[in-house]
Amino acid sequence: MIIIRSPLRITLGGGSTDVPSYYEKFGGFCITAAINRYVYIMLHETFTENIILKYSKTECIENISKIKHPIIKESFDFVGIDNVGLELTCVSDIPAGTGLGSSSSFTVALLKTLHTYKKNFVTTTKLAEQACYIEIDKLKEPIGKQDQYSAACGGIMCFTFLCDGKVEMKPLKISKNTLHNLTDNLLLFFTGYSRSSSNILQEQNQKSQLNDVEMINNLHNVKEGGFKSKICLENGDLTGFSKLMNSHWQYKKQRNKNISNSKIDKWYDLAINNGALGGTLVGAGGGGFLMFYVEDKTKLRKTMQSVGLKEIKFDFDFEGVKQIL
Repeated sequence: MIIIRSPLRITLGGGSTDVPSYYEKFGGFCITAAINRYVYIMLHETFTENIILKYSKTECIENISKIKHPIIKESFDFVGIDNVGLELTCVSDIPAGTGLGSSSSFTVALLKTLHTYKKNFVTTTKLAEQACYIEIDKLKEPIGKQDQYSAACGGIMCFTFLCDGKVEMKPLKISKNTLHNLTDNLLLFFTGYSRSSSNILQEQNQKSQLNDVEMINNLHNVKEGGFKSKICLENGDLTGFSKLMNSHWQYKKQRNKNISNSKIDKWYDLAINNGALGGTLVGAGGGGFLMFYVEDKTKLRKTMQSVGLKEIKFDFDFEGVKQIL
């Protein structure tokens, strides 16, 4: 039995500038934090002549050519898994399509599992590169690269996405006191909506490819906000960071009419008026989790609970993808 886990993530600045249609022209920058909510992949050998796959669906097939799940199929082919008599199961702490990078975390954990089965040593950076290759190059998903690198490497990282496709990463230099305050005062609330990030990002991707002035300027401002967030976090200015979260949310909403809706807007305003200094919707938008930096946690928790939003508590993960059995 092999069990691998990889962390989900939240974005603290610069989100959506990690998409190739933007960074290949202008370069991108994100601050991404892995959290202790995970995707788990379990693999073991069986005594059957089939491959059994269990995720949101169950597949029982005779060979890899019949695998329906696109990421699993591409990953098996990439690593060179062609034998039967295997059962692979995926479980997650958080539902898919909720803005925490679950698809890329799944891909990273899956690749790590298959490489472990084949007894291949692969670095975390190489795992991230391979996950990007499968999702972006092979499957043509209009997504970015921060999720794969965060799932592989863990920590709170500053990612610079270069025009040639390379990724530079450095840990965010924050004090223990600032880290404690972030851990204590960043709250996540589930909106109850799930969505496909690909559908949300498709419009951004198309407009960026066409050099749409409004979209490019929007992403320029988001990237600049990412740089400013880095300065605020490293200086311990969490009030300034909170204001930048609000600014980021306003820019995000401008990119696609489906990123928010009347309920999300109402909940956001309610939070700002009841203990939150700043906030945004995590991920591409359209649903998932609202994240707030909070001044009065008790007041905000009661307010969000009163309108039916569930809080998901978390800490930061500094291990990245990990074999636990």
